[in-house]
Amino acid sequence: MKVKLGLILLTAAAVSSCKVKQESVLHYVDPNIGTAHSRWFFYTPAAVPYGMAKLAPSTNGHYGNASGWEAVGYDTRQNSIEGFVHFHEWQVGGLSYMPSNGELRVKPGDLDGPEKGYRSKFDRKNEQAQPGYYKVLLADYGITAELTATKRVGFQRYRFPENKASHIILDVGNKQGESGEVTDAAIHMTDDTHFEGYIFTYPKYVKIYDPAGKVAMYFYGELSKKPADVTAFTANTLQRNTTKAKGPGAGLVLNYQTTADETIEVKTGLSYTSVANAKLNFTAEAKDLTFEEARKNAQQTWEQELGKISVEGKSDEDKTKFYTGLFHALLGRGIASDVNGAYPKHGGMAGQLPAQKDKGIKAEFINTDAIWGGYWNITQLWALSYPEWYGSFVNTQLQLYKDRGWFGDGIANSEYISGVGTNFVGLAVAAAYNSGIRNYDTELAYKAVKANDLDYRGRILGAGKLDTKAFLQYGYVPHLEQKGRDFVTDSTGSNFSGSHTLEYSFSAYATAQMAKAMGKTADYQQMMKYSNGWRALLNPANKLMQPKRADGTFVDKFDPYQPWRGFQEGNAVQYTFYVPQNPAGLVEAIGRDNFNKRLDSIFSVSEKLGFGGGKSIDAFAGINAIYNHGNQPNLHISWLFNFSGKPWLTQKWTRLIGRDFYGSEPIHGYGYGQDEDQGQLGSWYVMNALGLFDVKGLTDARPVIQLGSPLFDKARITLGNQKKLSIVTKNNSKDNIYVQSASFNGKPLDNCWLYRDELMQGGELTFTMGSKPNERWGTKLPPPSAQ
Repeated sequence: MKVKLGLILLTAAAVSSCKVKQESVLHYVDPNIGTAHSRWFFYTPAAVPYGMAKLAPSTNGHYGNASGWEAVGYDTRQNSIEGFVHFHEWQVGGLSYMPSNGELRVKPGDLDGPEKGYRSKFDRKNEQAQPGYYKVLLADYGITAELTATKRVGFQRYRFPENKASHIILDVGNKQGESGEVTDAAIHMTDDTHFEGYIFTYPKYVKIYDPAGKVAMYFYGELSKKPADVTAFTANTLQRNTTKAKGPGAGLVLNYQTTADETIEVKTGLSYTSVANAKLNFTAEAKDLTFEEARKNAQQTWEQELGKISVEGKSDEDKTKFYTGLFHALLGRGIASDVNGAYPKHGGMAGQLPAQKDKGIKAEFINTDAIWGGYWNITQLWALSYPEWYGSFVNTQLQLYKDRGWFGDGIANSEYISGVGTNFVGLAVAAAYNSGIRNYDTELAYKAVKANDLDYRGRILGAGKLDTKAFLQYGYVPHLEQKGRDFVTDSTGSNFSGSHTLEYSFSAYATAQMAKAMGKTADYQQMMKYSNGWRALLNPANKLMQPKRADGTFVDKFDPYQPWRGFQEGNAVQYTFYVPQNPAGLVEAIGRDNFNKRLDSIFSVSEKLGFGGGKSIDAFAGINAIYNHGNQPNLHISWLFNFSGKPWLTQKWTRLIGRDFYGSEPIHGYGYGQDEDQGQLGSWYVMNALGLFDVKGLTDARPVIQLGSPLFDKARITLGNQKKLSIVTKNNSKDNIYVQSASFNGKPLDNCWLYRDELMQGGELTFTMGSKPNERWGTKLPPPSAQ
């Protein structure tokens, strides 16, 4: 259900300066979009941007998932709630609370038998989800539950009916979402109204990629009312009048006699390092804070952060897609460091972040899914208006490099959870440097970036790129095809040889450009040689990327539509366009006319399937299609027409992808059954709607921004350097999607691109739109593709 806040919420600036009521951008955020078949970290409305405390209802969280990455948590197709969980990150989940009354139950119960546990049915008419706040009526108990948060503290408020047997269940010892089984847990009351404890888990991806690791979560909580008595439980025991529990399945039940409409609040400090730091976070952020104050602060923070990009237009649906995408981008990755700079290290240990050298925004240690594909969405958004989070990402990875010797592709509390087996962290760091984001030791950063591409001795599984030696030896990754070994990568090659070759070539280009910018000429020349690895796989007979064996022959029985054989989460048709570092070279190799006809026809066909897997509710539904916007390898190719002489086709297809793939409903959100990796697809929509994108992911020594078809009549952007950029469209409408002419700060703009450093000076970028292509505009000088 979409909740419209209308004119009630005001930005702090509007209240303090102009005293004029201003429509809240929160009005356009709908957290329920895309909540069918959604990932564990996707639906967490009661949080602040990049918060550690991410509170949300769970419909099926205790089920976990066998593969470690599958949809779990909150599903709009399910109609009962089993608890309200505090931790929601990639491979991290835990600490569930649930209010109830009547007969005491300490198991959540099943979706098909809710009466057997403490879960409660609910009606979405009685549910509200907003940035920073969540509310629902639990129908079986007549209890209203509300959630909000600060960065590291979760707030829950329950309004009970009159009942002599009311309960608050604190479930700490059971798996939640992607967390894997709980290996140990404990909770105890420290006095009548305070409790503390910990949860240790062993997530599936930690087990695979960093087997000596574990994920630890700590908490310190405060109750607004002393319970009448406390019951303790574990997986197999139940003890009344007991105030502590330990082991898998552990938890406490706080028992109350409540009067009609009585309110009881619980606020909980969180930490990944220690109970002491959970208490410290609690004291620093929430000791004297009321629920309403926390809610107000959270929503003002969202107003401020979402308001850095303000859009105007005629379509409320477009604004809803835009701000919901931006909401997910700012929600996705979460801080893991405490207020005192402590951060989680490998194996449940704790470290201390170095003191900040400058007086800028403090860099936090963050948990993050892989950055696979993130250079075509989240890093570009960070670089545009949220450089502090790009800086935190880079600083996190450099801390890992110092601690463990390698970048971590995806990480959970410093544990490596690679997922895709590649590692694009070096590319993302190089792009940050080339974009002027440098709040870190740049020489150390370059050393780590170079090592990510060239070092292979002693490389651990979780660092990915186990076939680096083979890539360096052959100039491409040789294809391995062994029955019974479907996902194998080692020093001799990989099952995913095609995609790895293309990815490593792109990564080498980024490292080369960072070397160039830092005056490291020999490294630049070496890495540029590796950046051309893609040429080895382009079969001149079919003009497709085709995996190649170590003996130099292409694989036989080749089906370009077959996913997984040579190409991870995609196929040869999709990956043939994966040469973002040298679009001009790819266009030349395929032939300009052939390139344009093939790419245009791909979009014409895929439009019928909504640019993905059609309406199948499955994250991988589009994996064997010719274009799959729901996954990472394709996210740049609609922008390639800017390089191939037909920028009006980029304008057309990027506008239609935003219209059709992205929806504004719980089931049709990011495609159907989306795989929204922590705000990446939402970020793509934001950048696409602004008409700003870089196929190269900002990796050029002097990055370039390509121009598309801006969606809104006007966008006002607070850039990361605090300068202002306005993007204005004249004669804009849903049919007028083609650029007729453009200007920047009053000067005619004949190219379909700008250097990024020019754009970041701010000013006004103006487009005049029309219903038919202007095939002359933007074609004279394509974006630089220098090799």
